[in-house]
Amino acid sequence: METFQIVATPLLLTLKISIIATFFVTVLGILIAYILAKKEFPGKWAADVIVTLPMVLPPTVTGYILVILLGKNGMLGSIFTRITGNGILFTWQAAAIAAFVVSLPLMVKTTTSAIGAIDRSIEEAARILGRNELETALFITLPLAKKGIIAGCVLSFARAVGEFGATLMITGNIPGRTNTMAISIYSAYQTGNSELANLLVLILVAISFLTIAATGRLAER
Repeated sequence: METFQIVATPLLLTLKISIIATFFVTVLGILIAYILAKKEFPGKWAADVIVTLPMVLPPTVTGYILVILLGKNGMLGSIFTRITGNGILFTWQAAAIAAFVVSLPLMVKTTTSAIGAIDRSIEEAARILGRNELETALFITLPLAKKGIIAGCVLSFARAVGEFGATLMITGNIPGRTNTMAISIYSAYQTGNSELANLLVLILVAISFLTIAATGRLAER
């Protein structure tokens, strides 16, 4: 029972953080991807670079930037503190933000490629038939890009599940509050608890395997 509780707590916390992060990644990622794929505007390349940066930056750098932004005196942290009266660092919400930031580039890149690959003549035909841009996007473009969007969601979820570096920087390792699966593996290894570390690793490998398998099946359809 004790082992079950030790495993269940970080597993459920990780799933909660990953699901919430993936939800917001999906909504915002589709919007950003559509704009990058369909619109031309000054600074488009800069917007693309900013969105992509968390994919290539070391996780500790991403975590440090988040610490600056989410601290009580930070641009975002000060707003959160004024609204709630509490800081956001060292909470599961901060972990969700970290998971969101590192997962967003996967969603945006995958979805942008899927939207960009759609035959524009199909969208033009929809407009000729009286559809406005929003209707064309909702009923033509996004359904045709469905495979890419789903693949982006799955990959973003997998990235959120395995997030470690940035999360550790802004949440620490507080049992029951911020100890995600990845952090729990690190903690078990540090304390010499190889049995627990092995068990947690097997669970994460299983989740990753199922995620990759799901992505492959979706790509074949």
